[in-house]
Amino acid sequence: MTKTVRVELAERAYDILIGEGLVERAGELIRPLLKPGRDRVFIVSDDNVARLHGQRLIDGLVAADIRGQMVSVPPGEESKSFVYLDVVLGELIAAGAERDDLIVAFGGGVVGDLTGLAAGLLKRGARFVQIPTTLLAQVDSSVGGKTAINSRAGKNMVGLFHQPALVLADLDVLGTLPVRERSAGLAEVAKYALIDDPAFFDYLEANAAALSQGHKTQLAEAVRVSCSSKARIVAIDETEQAERALLNLGHTFGHALERANEFRPTLLHGEGVAAGMAMAMRYSVKLGLCPGQDAVRAERLLNALGLATRLKDLGGGPYRADELLAHMAHDKKARNGQLTLILSRGIGKAYIERTVMLDTLSEFLEIETGFAS
Repeated sequence: MTKTVRVELAERAYDILIGEGLVERAGELIRPLLKPGRDRVFIVSDDNVARLHGQRLIDGLVAADIRGQMVSVPPGEESKSFVYLDVVLGELIAAGAERDDLIVAFGGGVVGDLTGLAAGLLKRGARFVQIPTTLLAQVDSSVGGKTAINSRAGKNMVGLFHQPALVLADLDVLGTLPVRERSAGLAEVAKYALIDDPAFFDYLEANAAALSQGHKTQLAEAVRVSCSSKARIVAIDETEQAERALLNLGHTFGHALERANEFRPTLLHGEGVAAGMAMAMRYSVKLGLCPGQDAVRAERLLNALGLATRLKDLGGGPYRADELLAHMAHDKKARNGQLTLILSRGIGKAYIERTVMLDTLSEFLEIETGFAS
């Protein structure tokens, strides 16, 4: 059964469909979005997704008399760059893509972010559809309209808000995900529970084994709850002026870890976020904000989902306190020289702290990394 989550954004509202067989039904589901007289879409994917699932998508479009033209980029974080933004835009323009055409992002978070930005820039803005093929993308990056590429200054520093017209979260494509990628996606699932949903946290604790093994029933519920949580927050604060910042729980730490690792595949985004959430909980305990037992429970859940929560167990590295602090200081959430962190008063009690004391944070990072600044 297909489940629908609505993202309420007035005239830019859209649906997230969650279920099986949605790639095969893509043509039927996308056709109502096409402008009169249009019978084509432009697809941006990566080489792995195109090889594994590309023909299914093309066939699904053909079944609805829609022509699909595909542009493919290499898999991995390196494609979230000015170089590949230029490649994608160049190929779309050369193929005749226009503002009234529909662009389809068919891949994980890298493809979704890159395609959404390209669509937002193409001739001053074309519409696009997200068909996320990783768990992380289904529960997080495909929803909410954040699009970006990385730059030398840091992760996601160049981007814009550009909402999709539709999101198709097909659970079938998750069957080809490596275990490590599935665990990385579960980090973002756990995030929603830690922000403001203790009941969902209990559900994840009770079903951690099934989720880590990829059982479809539990994954479907996790995707539904996660998308509903994000849709609610995005509808309140689309451009991250207030509440939406809560969705960055663990991300300031996590992005610093990714940047220190130079975005190498030895550390996936979700792995950095998981470690970052555990660090945020431990830092909250250090500040006397969060009960220690809640931080322990959070770490145990993340571990049960297959995620490391200590830097010594994390891919990449070694991580140094001074380097992490420098990257955090340049985070895009910093304002007027003040660093903002999402901290916690307990499970389901995340909050925004806009006046982080750098001395205290530096001391904490020295303990976490084992390296003095």
